[in-house]
Amino acid sequence: HQRKHQEIRAMRSQLKKIEDLGAAMEEALILDNKYTEHSTVGLAQQWDQLDQLGMRMQHNLEQQIQARNTTGVTEEALKEFSMMFKHFDKDKSGRLNHQEFKSCLRSLGYDLPMVEEGEPDPEFESILDTVDPNRDGYVSLQEYMAFMISRETENVKSSEEIESAFRALSSEGKPYVTKEELYQNLTREQADYCISHMKPYMDGKGRELPSAYDYIEFTRSLFVN
Repeated sequence: HQRKHQEIRAMRSQLKKIEDLGAAMEEALILDNKYTEHSTVGLAQQWDQLDQLGMRMQHNLEQQIQARNTTGVTEEALKEFSMMFKHFDKDKSGRLNHQEFKSCLRSLGYDLPMVEEGEPDPEFESILDTVDPNRDGYVSLQEYMAFMISRETENVKSSEEIESAFRALSSEGKPYVTKEELYQNLTREQADYCISHMKPYMDGKGRELPSAYDYIEFTRSLFVN
């Protein structure tokens, strides 16, 4: 993308040549050019728009790279977010209206309740408070990416917290927790839930340890959107 942007920048000199030719034609009072429908002003405007677009895309890419490097959100997740946005941005305007945004969230696994037209929708409204606080009716790609990244990093933080809590339950911070440890430290319902949802722990040789459960795999599976 940087290379393409440099190419566009380099074309400025060609535009200068066209502007000089245009000025010479005006001096010679040739005001109609039957060989092209373009004017030097129009070309300069289009070049400016292209240059602006290049700068915006560059900025967006840098932000996404920074997001990937600093937040621990995987490249696959970022790609999926941006692909979903493009899928719902039918008119390619670079923004989603609230309805498109809601459909996009649902496709990414958000469990938003179905509400009738005009009915209150507090869950979605609280999301809009973050993404479209001034309620201009649209969510830009940048606002959407920032929201998705912040959600992902919240997930990462809370999954790490839960993992640490299980590690504290297990003797000597082992990567598994035993049936006894679960029933000693949790309510009966919580322990039952864990045991019915956790996979048996496999050691390095692929053998199951008796009454040992893999809390790391379990915790991570809870935070997959």
